[in-house]
Amino acid sequence: MSVKDKHGLPEENSRRMELIRAAARLFRDQGYERTTVRDTGNAVGLQSGSLFYHFRTKEEILVAVMALGITATTEQLAEAIASVHTPREKLAALFHVHLNSLLGDNQHALEVMLYEWRSVSDAAKPGLIVLRDRYEALWQTVLDEAAADGLVKPDTRLLRRTLLGSLHWSVQWFRSNGELNVNELADRMLALVLLK
Repeated sequence: MSVKDKHGLPEENSRRMELIRAAARLFRDQGYERTTVRDTGNAVGLQSGSLFYHFRTKEEILVAVMALGITATTEQLAEAIASVHTPREKLAALFHVHLNSLLGDNQHALEVMLYEWRSVSDAAKPGLIVLRDRYEALWQTVLDEAAADGLVKPDTRLLRRTLLGSLHWSVQWFRSNGELNVNELADRMLALVLLK
């Protein structure tokens, strides 16, 4: 019989998630190269050797951080799109989910994916690319539908890349205590793109 944590999850899965979230913060704040396995262990009260019960290598931790960020955001976006009906509502969901994830709960993990990609070995990249492509496919489908409805310009592949690049950059300048909250920012950015 396995031991459960306070959320009813197997304790080892809960501990693994705690490690991933701690590593995401450290990799974002200090950089992957400058963060040691000992730093990550200390952040959750584990000896560095105990980390290797959950992960074989430091890179495996990095990949888990990136996978967490993109997978959680993809699931949130898929649910948001499924809950609305019109192309305009789906388009709004893209902006709201992406910014709320990027500037909220998944910020550390997503920033690590954006800025530490060079630290991932060629052998580890294909799995992450599959996860990224799933997310971008949701964007592409919604943008194609919006273009067919005359809401955005028809060059949707370039539009997708332009929008994602712009949204990603918001981590550099957005301040939660600024003039706009995240949802207001999403609405304003969407308004810049809409043709009607």
